[in-house]
Amino acid sequence: MTFLALDIGNTRLKWALYDAPRSDAKVLDHGAEFLENIDKLAEGPWKSLEAPRHVLGCVVAGDVIRRRVEEQMEAWDVAPQWVVASEAEAGLRNGYDHPTRLGADRWVAMIGAYQHMRRQGANRPMVVVMVGTAVTVEAVDASGKFLGGFILPGHGIMLRALESGTAGLHVPTGEVKPFPTNTSDALTSGGTYAIAGAVECMVQHVRQHCGAEPKCIMTGGAAWKMAPSMTRPFELVDNLIFDGLLYIGQKRFGG
Repeated sequence: MTFLALDIGNTRLKWALYDAPRSDAKVLDHGAEFLENIDKLAEGPWKSLEAPRHVLGCVVAGDVIRRRVEEQMEAWDVAPQWVVASEAEAGLRNGYDHPTRLGADRWVAMIGAYQHMRRQGANRPMVVVMVGTAVTVEAVDASGKFLGGFILPGHGIMLRALESGTAGLHVPTGEVKPFPTNTSDALTSGGTYAIAGAVECMVQHVRQHCGAEPKCIMTGGAAWKMAPSMTRPFELVDNLIFDGLLYIGQKRFGG
């Protein structure tokens, strides 16, 4: 009863094949491809895969990319399902003004984070941070209600915006320092602390709204770069979207 989980972001497609759709499933194979290479999946890394029984994914890259990925599965007798945010699923309730307009990746990551916390035996509000091409900072109360969240540019977008809009500035290779004394360090530090400041602001909002200290979880391809610069302890979880897809898959397909 193999299960293929797909996370199609703005830059890359990440995939993982599990032995079943359940939270404690064993990873059989996994990989990642830049979106410009996804037309090679069927003849490349997926060629030797046994056809999965179920496929579940979230996609933020748009319908054209989704259809291109579906074409790579035509040799398999399986109809992929794609997560769309709803009013409630897998223990989470959606507080967005228009629930279906919430990004699927944000919804799945919050489900993964909430269930991750519950498995640890905790029952606290949460701040869930996803650091990728864009950065999202989500608030979830202890009952599993999504309260709302921030979206801000990722580090690379910030730097490219500065480069294109400011004479003489170029995308740096600097370091994060408390008191930068050169332009490269100043740019790198500014972007990093801008993200850290947004997270700190959300933590304060959640503490005031819920009357409790939130548990903080961080994920995403660039999370490890941010972790040393955060103002409070964070648990770093590598594959939060896959965790969410596994839990949703368990509810939809049975484990």
